[in-house]
Amino acid sequence: MNPTDPPTASPGDAPADDPVAATWHWLDAAVIGLNLCPFAKAPRAKGQVRVALSTATTPEDLLADLHRELLDLSAVDEAQTETTLLVHPHVLQDFLDYNDFLGVAEALLAELGLEGTLQIASFHPDFQFADTPSDDITNATNRSPFPTLHLIRESSIDRAVEAFPEAETIYERNMDVMRRLGPEGWAALMRRPRTP
Repeated sequence: MNPTDPPTASPGDAPADDPVAATWHWLDAAVIGLNLCPFAKAPRAKGQVRVALSTATTPEDLLADLHRELLDLSAVDEAQTETTLLVHPHVLQDFLDYNDFLGVAEALLAELGLEGTLQIASFHPDFQFADTPSDDITNATNRSPFPTLHLIRESSIDRAVEAFPEAETIYERNMDVMRRLGPEGWAALMRRPRTP
């Protein structure tokens, strides 16, 4: 790691109120624990998930961190890192600003020639589907503790689709999971202390 790299941590490195620790808790308790993404468990178990913390306070600085993380993920062996969660707690707190930034992020992906190699998925504490009110619990399927850009290998997606051919049903299942859990259940899940 060179001095300009954003900090990174493993699940046991940070206190529970740290953005990195909160992200690990969300990944374990919600994404994997509720099976919101059936493809997340295996790379997590193999230690192939990287959580990187951006200290950016401007979109320009975040773009520089994203640039570095995209290049790093494309260069590293998949057996070492399959996917990266770039957490950026100090910038793009407003969901509409975050949503606008996604276009810039996609343009960077194209500029780097990484379309077809990597994808960028979006998670945000105030994520809101276009056809739902902000307090609709189904929005929680894409709500993370802090704004997060998820960098995913296309090869991982291809393997996941082969293993789970009805991937389009995941979205509907996740909506049902959230409706059964409800706002109080979701809040309680996110409050639970992280276990090492």
